[in-house]
Amino acid sequence: MNLLDTMRALASKGEVVTLRSGDVLFRSGEMGESMYGILEGTIRLTWTAKDGKEGHEDIKAGNVFGAGALVMDNHQRLGTATAAEDSRLIEMNREKFLFAMQEAPMFAVELLASVDERLRDIKLASS
Repeated sequence: MNLLDTMRALASKGEVVTLRSGDVLFRSGEMGESMYGILEGTIRLTWTAKDGKEGHEDIKAGNVFGAGALVMDNHQRLGTATAAEDSRLIEMNREKFLFAMQEAPMFAVELLASVDERLRDIKLASS
């Protein structure tokens, strides 16, 4: 079972978010309380770095994002998440996240691997 499969297994119907192309899921500076797994579509994360340069990342179906909201108290979103195309997401709150960590410890390893892979991709793209 992979990261997205675990999220699917724990999700209820109310935790599936449908976005139309151009819809904003969250904005930079907002408080975050959930992470998201992309079932269908693409989400574009945009941000402004400390040096004023703007950046973006397109996250495709099968990936997750927003995990910082689950591991940090009073987490403020660092970027804005916008649907680059019609998309369906699974939303996972902290309670479900902690349950997943307890019941499926490999969930944590898969989440760390996913974050590491995305960070590497961003680093390579900006080089």
